[in-house]
Amino acid sequence: MKFDKSFIHRLLKNDKKAQEAFYQQLAPKMYGVCLRFALDKDDAADILQDGFIRVFVHLKDYRGEGSIEGWVRRTIVNTAINYYNKKIKQGIKTDLEHLKNVNQTRNLVIENMTSDELLELVNELPFGYRTVFNLNVIEGYTHKEIGDMLGISENTSKSQLSRARMSLQKRLKLIEEKENRG
Repeated sequence: MKFDKSFIHRLLKNDKKAQEAFYQQLAPKMYGVCLRFALDKDDAADILQDGFIRVFVHLKDYRGEGSIEGWVRRTIVNTAINYYNKKIKQGIKTDLEHLKNVNQTRNLVIENMTSDELLELVNELPFGYRTVFNLNVIEGYTHKEIGDMLGISENTSKSQLSRARMSLQKRLKLIEEKENRG
């Protein structure tokens, strides 16, 4: 489905059929984004719902620069970050609190893993590492942009990414050793 100007105009006029088609087209991809940030599937579903509410409320702010899908993705990412910042303020402990304080493994192992297994490895990272890893490696944000989004320094973002990569490398090495033994 193409999201041209006339389609976006229908969305702005609160056309329910257009909104449903828009959601049906983008929700599966955006749920994948949510899963990369969420602690579990329930959180991912909450982030997706909150994110799409924000998308529809703020669609009038979309200026037509870049793709609408990219704009929605950025809204979803920001929603995920805000979701965990609210949890921190409510006293619910997440590893994001530690953000402020604070070569590659053999291809054979990775090639033999499913995308779900790789996603599970990334999701096992502490929240701060996972957040920076997702924002930089998956979403393509710079460390400066990540720092601005999370309220951390650019160097902290770089450090968190480095630690995430080291952690993933260690886990992949353990998997490789286990496979070699078995």
